[in-house]
Amino acid sequence: MRAALALVLTLALLPGLAAAAERRVPAGGGALAAAVAAAAPGDVLLLEAGLHRGPVLLDKPLTLDGQDRQARIDGGGHGSVVTITGEGAVVRGLVITGSGSEHATIDSGVQIAKTSKGALVEGNEITGNLFGVDAHGSHDTVIRGNRIEGRQDARMNDRGNGVYSWNTRGLVVEGNDISFGRDGIFVILSRKAAFRDNRFTQVRFAVHYMNTHDSEISGNVSIGNHLGFALMYSDRLTIRGNTSLADARQGLMLNYANSSDIDGNLVVGAEKCVFIYNAHKNLLAGNRFEGCDIGIHFTAGSERNAITGNAFLGNRTQVKYVGTRDVEWSVEGRGNYWSDHPAFDLNGDAVADSAFRPNDLMDHILWSQPAAALLTGSPVVQLIRWSQSSFPATLPGGVLDSHPMMAPIAIAPDPEDTALAATALARRAAEGTQNEQFDPLAAH
Repeated sequence: MRAALALVLTLALLPGLAAAAERRVPAGGGALAAAVAAAAPGDVLLLEAGLHRGPVLLDKPLTLDGQDRQARIDGGGHGSVVTITGEGAVVRGLVITGSGSEHATIDSGVQIAKTSKGALVEGNEITGNLFGVDAHGSHDTVIRGNRIEGRQDARMNDRGNGVYSWNTRGLVVEGNDISFGRDGIFVILSRKAAFRDNRFTQVRFAVHYMNTHDSEISGNVSIGNHLGFALMYSDRLTIRGNTSLADARQGLMLNYANSSDIDGNLVVGAEKCVFIYNAHKNLLAGNRFEGCDIGIHFTAGSERNAITGNAFLGNRTQVKYVGTRDVEWSVEGRGNYWSDHPAFDLNGDAVADSAFRPNDLMDHILWSQPAAALLTGSPVVQLIRWSQSSFPATLPGGVLDSHPMMAPIAIAPDPEDTALAATALARRAAEGTQNEQFDPLAAH
């Protein structure tokens, strides 16, 4: 009994346990800074409706609660609005605005330092800041359910990112709505990250991945951006169930991305549904690539990938590949569906009775010598194509699907996302695409 009483007294004297309480913070003046300074670890600061002056530094486990976005913190145009350096801080239900404009210091709505662990940024409206949330070397950070709207007062390439992750571990970014700014999520030199169920509009790249391994990108939606999901110099990724609608350049890009699983994704209406550049040992399975100028373009020695169970529908050019190697696109008797393959299935096994080559010698000539397009309708070109279809041994290498599927995999976009894609296309037609000279492989 005496030992139990001593334990209770000891716990009561520990900071953050005895003093933890809910404290109301009135709007105006310097009340917020004073409340943070006076708060004990574990306290919950309930910010009353109205304007609270920033910036704010959280160097201990505190909760800032804006009570369903009734409270607004304004940084006054200097530095980051909320900076988290301690462990276990929570920033919830606030409107956060008014960061500075310095890229060198990554001025942000919320900046999470490398000394932070277990921070939660949830349910906020983070708008009008250079960067939305900067997770800079932190561990086990969660950024969830926020609306992050970047600035529009500069060229897109000169803005900040919605979420910026550098050298993080265990970062989770889920259920956010991110628009404007530069990239929706830009992540570099990180590990064990998960980006789930976010929606991106009016940004450059929806997700821009650099040197980040053993991570997950799933259930995200990119609508009307310059490029959907750009995965660069990263290994062992899971890219599952994402949607790219009306992204201008590419829905999905793999650039030096290896040993990853890409499955169940939908890409509709990009210049290239998929672009694979020097990426190897990836599995692309069960994806739907539809209505693009090019269904899939792979180059720079990217033949060592398994491509099976995908649907290529209504793409102007299904596959762009210039090479002399034969590349088989079926795995264990299961190939892909091709909307332009006039196939039969006499034995009813859901696999076409004849193999399919989505490109031929004339395609190779047209891709390497664009001026030859003037001859496309000439009799000699038609004769060459007929000869190759009748005598496959004359083909100089290329993609071969020995077991094409008879029916495409069905992946339907959300009707709301489809409506947003139609709006994005109309806006692009009226305004033109910003930064037309932008090359996603030459600038990061």
